Amino acid sequence: MIEKHVSEDEARPKNLKAHILPVDGYGLEVDGRVKSQYETAEAASKAGLELKQKYPHIQVMVFGAKERTRTAVELPAQSGEKKQPDAAE
Repeated sequence: MIEKHVSEDEARPKNLKAHILPVDGYGLEVDGRVKSQYETAEAASKAGLELKQKYPHIQVMVFGAKERTRTAVELPAQSGEKKQPDAAE
């Protein structure tokens, strides 16, 4: 198993208890459980997108503690994807 080491200048996400919502920063919520906390929404979204790319079937959301909002992390639409035909056609 290869371990990734976090350098001194890199911020490691703060691990939380899964049933407690953070009171500051941004939490990364996976399948309804907060897994880690980040200082910025961008960092949480980036981590969430990486998870979603590896495991597209999971539900990933960024929880904003100050605003108490949740934002879904979705995979970008693929350019080769076919459009769904409209029901009116």
